[in-house]
Amino acid sequence: MHDAPAFTAVLFGLRGCLVQAADGPPLPAPGALDTLAGLRRQQVPCIWLDDLSGAQSKRLAAVLPDWLPGHSVNGVRWPAPNACWQALMSLATERLDGCVLVSGEPHLLQSGLNAGLWTIGLAACSPSCDLGSQQWQAMSQQEQDLARGKATLALFSLGVHSVIDHLEALDTCLADIAQRRRKGEKP
Repeated sequence: MHDAPAFTAVLFGLRGCLVQAADGPPLPAPGALDTLAGLRRQQVPCIWLDDLSGAQSKRLAAVLPDWLPGHSVNGVRWPAPNACWQALMSLATERLDGCVLVSGEPHLLQSGLNAGLWTIGLAACSPSCDLGSQQWQAMSQQEQDLARGKATLALFSLGVHSVIDHLEALDTCLADIAQRRRKGEKP
């Protein structure tokens, strides 16, 4: 079998995935800056997507590297695939093969699936595991683990290709998808 080409592009959800926007000021999510730097070293184009207004998205994205472009959805409602396609077009992506969407937001992941992308769900970033919420902070470790497990099952039942807890595990997950691609698997 021939080697699959490098990843064409990686799309990220902005809120919860790359940026934590709890009650305080926005902060990069754990592992976000290292993940983005690693993909940039590998020359994999990246972009974030969000359905917030342009001003809200820019405020959140201000904690991310200046080189990282973003795409605010203009009138397109997820799970329509248009937002993913528009983001890829803004990156001048030549093909869908090798494009990956990473998010904990089910509607955005469904958009990625509808667009024909590989999808990676972030269980710890899903709506039921809001790490910055007071409700989450009040949970015991066992309750948090149970919520993360339920989020994982919900993401897999949606049809995503892989589920990880957080961005720190993305390299391993991308290596797995690369192996699946080398075997001829398609999203």
